Amino acid sequence: MELSRALPVEPCADELLRRVADLVGETATAAVAFSGGADSALALAACSRALGPERTIAVTAVSPSLPPTELTHAKATAAALGVEHLTPDSNELARPGYADNSPSRCFHCKTEVIEVVFRAVVSVDSASRGGGRQPIVVTGTNADDLASPYRPGIAAAARLGAVTPLAELTKAQVRAVSKYWGLPTWDKPAQACLASRIAYGVTVSADSLLRVQRAEAALRTEIGRLGWSVRDLRVRDLGQDRARIELDADLTAALAEQPRASAVVLAAGFDEVEFDPRGFRSGSMNEALTSVEAIGGKGG
Repeated sequence: MELSRALPVEPCADELLRRVADLVGETATAAVAFSGGADSALALAACSRALGPERTIAVTAVSPSLPPTELTHAKATAAALGVEHLTPDSNELARPGYADNSPSRCFHCKTEVIEVVFRAVVSVDSASRGGGRQPIVVTGTNADDLASPYRPGIAAAARLGAVTPLAELTKAQVRAVSKYWGLPTWDKPAQACLASRIAYGVTVSADSLLRVQRAEAALRTEIGRLGWSVRDLRVRDLGQDRARIELDADLTAALAEQPRASAVVLAAGFDEVEFDPRGFRSGSMNEALTSVEAIGGKGG
């Protein structure tokens, strides 16, 4: 049975649990690729409820592309849910297809992450559980993600056999079910990996990721000093040491008039800073892609 988008939240949540049980089966361990965001948190909670915490493991792949604050949030959420949480290192930067930052970057990144998640759970099961359960990797991909015309990472996960229990839930439904279950992530803003801030064709390195991280952290601190509240904020690396700031549209003009806002981004290592008057747009780096590039990227 498919999850109906018209279902009230309670039967929608119940059907999600049935979907998890069907996808993972009666004996496998659910290895949840857990970023700490709203989608993967709901996937983790659903697996724990449907299978029990003893058959659910959260795995957060740690690399320079993961903001430290997101790792902190992930640890807190996993602890609150009472599930085991692994934090193995991932090394997507060693993959040329990722570091070169072509439009297929997410394909190479997701391949690394899914493989790391699988290996981590196999290792734990073998060491402490006798290797009795074959892990199945679970992702937080939702219906809105699947409807997007350009998501090469989804193709990579599917290629490696990952399952997607949220595939029939829109993002709004993910938040509604999360709130119904009392998850603190129900209204958490999306936080894509730091590499998504770097324009295609600009090499991704540990240093470039750290520069973006520092710029965003400094800018959030400055916004807080002003007494303002911001939901969505990105510092985009456009190449040649140029940065573009995207944030809530209603704050953009006001923040652009604050000299310290640009100054803290420059201090993080950029030479030029501009504000996007259109405000924050999820996936804005994909806007420059042609349809041919998008199709090619999906293929790896």
